[in-house]
Amino acid sequence: MSSALRADSRIFVAGHRGLAGGAIVDELRAQGYHSLLTRSHAELDLEDAAAAMRFFELEQPKIVFMAAAKVGGIVANDSYPVDFLMRNLMIEASIFRAAHAVGVDRLVFLGSSCMYPRDCEQPMRESHMLSGALEATNQPYAVAKIAGVEMCQAYNRQFGTRYLALTPAGLYGPGDNYDPATSHVLPALIRKMHEATIAGRDEVVLWGSGRPRREFLHSRDMARAALFLAQLDDQRFDAAFGAGKLPLINVGSGQDHSIRELAEIVAAVVGYRGRFVHDTSKPDGMPRKLLDASRLSALGWRAAIGLREGIAQAYRDFLDRFQ
Repeated sequence: MSSALRADSRIFVAGHRGLAGGAIVDELRAQGYHSLLTRSHAELDLEDAAAAMRFFELEQPKIVFMAAAKVGGIVANDSYPVDFLMRNLMIEASIFRAAHAVGVDRLVFLGSSCMYPRDCEQPMRESHMLSGALEATNQPYAVAKIAGVEMCQAYNRQFGTRYLALTPAGLYGPGDNYDPATSHVLPALIRKMHEATIAGRDEVVLWGSGRPRREFLHSRDMARAALFLAQLDDQRFDAAFGAGKLPLINVGSGQDHSIRELAEIVAAVVGYRGRFVHDTSKPDGMPRKLLDASRLSALGWRAAIGLREGIAQAYRDFLDRFQ
């Protein structure tokens, strides 16, 4: 059978102004898809179930990429647990319900590596989800994302849909969030190094011990993977994710780095030549997060953008936007 995606497919990208959603829109356009549906939060509040249903009934999308979410780093997650739990659950419930109501052919939901247990065996396999306790600093967000995976599985089992959740490694790239209060570690380091270099400071403070290891994925690689999966024909999709199989797949680069190593790479790209000081009063988060992406590799997909190259692209984007 042919792919569910055609050049004229009506495709809704929820969260198109964010890092992940923006990359998906760019990749869709680059591959020739021209019937894209996007709405800003002001135009469509996806936490409003009735508004979401009206939008789906009016626009009749056939493909949905769910990149809309309340996201943030350790500080934001720890400070606003209700927001990260409730807002994401409401967005997910609204979209899944409306998508099923209008007969969406494929839905791709973006999960998070924080869905896996804090002390998870490494690299983390899809089957490890729900096998242990979560990292406390982002547990509400993780629970909401796990609920999205369960929604994919429940709809597939009860209604025979082809919904799929993908778990990307830590995303970064053009369009990232550089707010010191809400950004993730990589954009936070880019901003810190840049400001220290411009101000002539010889010291940058790193949160935690610097020992935790993280895997990073360029947003454009994630977008390529999301489209690759959406383009699977029904037979390949069912072979990989049908018949009771968990509709979850990891998307990663296959390499991780310590936070200290990451800081050194960012410093080399930005041109910062000072020293690092570790603030060990701040939390480390999970000791390690490395995804096992062997299922995706077996389907024929691999990441293409190296970390040093990707950070250089992100830094150019930072300079274009903020300088």
